[in-house]
Amino acid sequence: MKTTVLTQSGDRNPDRLKILICLLYYLPHRTGMQLYIQRIAEELVRRGHEVTILAARHQLDLPRDETIGGVRIIRLSAPPIPISRGMIMPAYPWAAYALMREHDVISAHTPMLETALIALLSKLSGTPVVLTHHGDLRLPPGLSNRVIQSTMFELYKMLARRAKRIVAYSQDYADNSYYLQPFMSKVSPVYPPITMPEPDADNAARLRAEWAPDGGPIIGYAGRFVQEKRPDLLIRSLDVITQKYPNARIVFAGEYQIPYENTWELYQPVVEQYRDKLIFLGKKTDMQFMADFFAACDVLALTSDSECFALVQVEAMLCGTPVVMTDTPGGRVPVRQTGMGKLAPPGDAQAIGETIVDVLDHHADYVKSRAEIEAIFSFKETVDKYEAYFRDAARNA
Repeated sequence: MKTTVLTQSGDRNPDRLKILICLLYYLPHRTGMQLYIQRIAEELVRRGHEVTILAARHQLDLPRDETIGGVRIIRLSAPPIPISRGMIMPAYPWAAYALMREHDVISAHTPMLETALIALLSKLSGTPVVLTHHGDLRLPPGLSNRVIQSTMFELYKMLARRAKRIVAYSQDYADNSYYLQPFMSKVSPVYPPITMPEPDADNAARLRAEWAPDGGPIIGYAGRFVQEKRPDLLIRSLDVITQKYPNARIVFAGEYQIPYENTWELYQPVVEQYRDKLIFLGKKTDMQFMADFFAACDVLALTSDSECFALVQVEAMLCGTPVVMTDTPGGRVPVRQTGMGKLAPPGDAQAIGETIVDVLDHHADYVKSRAEIEAIFSFKETVDKYEAYFRDAARNA
């Protein structure tokens, strides 16, 4: 039996929802997906809803139950068992079922190993599901990865059939997603929730002076150093870029020694070849630092083989920095919608370098105002849609 949400007078508040968010990693884990969920969850709390996160206790020193930004976080006490990028959580079925019975709607996020289990528990508890898809699972080559990828897709299908609605990052991604194609009648495109503080001009200037004391252009990269994002292509593009801009440097903001991939080791030859042109900052969690980082860069470059959206593109644009992105479904949306940057063909270091040079040569042509970017990627509109989808699902359970 679900818990009734009461006002101070004891009457039920029909406008206040109890929302359970099921996912694998949450704070202090830091990825675009985690930021996406955190921004939605905390804004829903500010709007008066009750939000609970059920996640893995991926670090043993993390508390089992805590509240951050008004959001209650429950981490499973039994240690999770790592498998590729995911984790098996033995305590999950009992914890999830108990929480589902107390909530009005489930917000599930894929890809995730527990998708089929969430579908079953949702049916048993009678709690409706709104599913957000964060990108088709694409693993590096190898038989074991192919088995994992196929199995994950079949598990996902079970939850997609149960879901009242499936949220996609964009129509462009949905039209090209092997996960979403079988369920297009349920799919609603919603741009990700993106917020960014104003950059501090003095701090940005200090960073520029530190990274490029000779005044050369700074090419930024924000994200994990993983194979699917092809940082090797960006590094190799320096062959082209340095012909025009010999003092150009690439500054990487993000984790680069990833435990579930050997990309850092795999790309050591190309890293060492261009070492004097590369700066690695590691993972940065302070959004003010990231705003200053973007503002210090002349261009942000993302060279992924596939990309669902890449929130950092819009974050950079909000800080006045144009973007070079590979022409991939979903990933190309911010550049196409804003004109604040240019697309390059995926997998082609030569073409990527030429595209970066063009943006550096005509920088002012690619810069739009912060207000223009915010009008296209409206944080309020994104949360409004989620709130409406959750209400609709709860009322039609």
